[in-house]
Amino acid sequence: MEAQPAERRPVPPPPAAPARPDRGPGRRVPTWLWAAPPVLALAVVFLYPLALVVKESLAPGAYAQVFASASFRDALVTTVWLAAAATAGCLVLGFVLALVIAFVPFPGGKAVAKSFDVFLSFPSFLITLALLFLYGTVGMANGVWTDVTGAAEGPFQFLTTPWGVLLAEITYFTPFVMRPLLAAFSQLDTAQLEVASSLGARPLRIVRRVILPEALPALAAGGSLVLVLCLNEFGIVLFTGAKGVTTLPMLVYGKAILESDYAAACVVAVVNVLISVGLHALYRVVSRRAGA
Repeated sequence: MEAQPAERRPVPPPPAAPARPDRGPGRRVPTWLWAAPPVLALAVVFLYPLALVVKESLAPGAYAQVFASASFRDALVTTVWLAAAATAGCLVLGFVLALVIAFVPFPGGKAVAKSFDVFLSFPSFLITLALLFLYGTVGMANGVWTDVTGAAEGPFQFLTTPWGVLLAEITYFTPFVMRPLLAAFSQLDTAQLEVASSLGARPLRIVRRVILPEALPALAAGGSLVLVLCLNEFGIVLFTGAKGVTTLPMLVYGKAILESDYAAACVVAVVNVLISVGLHALYRVVSRRAGA
C-alpha cells in the first residue's frame, strides 16, 4: 500500500494589530502653537523694550545731535581701542597660560585648569575690587611703599587711568580665551610633539609650527567673544573710577541717569547694540568654523 500524504493544516493568519484610536483632526495641536509661548515671552521681555529704545532714539534730530557731539566720538574711540587692546592682551596672556597648564607638568595642574571654570562665574566688579585692594590709592602696594619709604603717597596710581581699566579687563576676560584653548590642546596629538622634539626642534619652534596652527581656531573664537564682552563692559569702568574714561555703556548711563537726556541715551544704546550684534555674528561664524 502506498502511504497517504500527510494533510497540511492551514496556518492561521497573524493577529491583527489593535487599531489606534482615531484622534481626529480636531485634537491635533498645530506646530506653531508650541512656538507661540517662547516667542511671546521673548517679545514681551526683550523685543518690546528694544522697540521702545529704538522708538525713543528716533526723536527729531537725536541722531544728528549725538553723532555731532565730541563726547560720542571720544566714547566710541575709547570703547574700540580698549576692547581691541584688552582682546589682544587676553589672547597673548591666555595662550601662554594655557600652554603652560596643558604641556608643562606641575603639581596641581589639573586643579588649576578646573578652577578657571569657577573663575568664569565671578562678576566683573569683584576683580576690579580686588585690584583696588592691591593697587588702589590706599591699597596694599601703596601702603607697603609708604611704610617703607615714609612717602606721603605710593607710586601706584594707574587704576584711575585707562591703563587700570585695561588691566582689569585683561585680568577678568583672559579665562574666556583659556577655556577653548585648553579644550583644543586636550585634543592635540602628542605624537606630533614627540616627533618634532626627536628631530631636534626647539620648544619655541614646536609652539610656532605645531601647536599654534592647531590653536588658531580656538584663539579666534575666544578672541571674538572677549571683543564682544569688552565692548559692552560697564562694571569694570564704573568701579575703577577712571577719570576721563568714558565708553559707550558709560555714556548711556551718563545721558540717561545724570542728564535725563533719554533720546541721546537711546541713540548711543542703539549704536552699541548694532556693533555688538555685528561682532556676535562674527563670533558665531568663527565658533562654527572652529567647531568644524
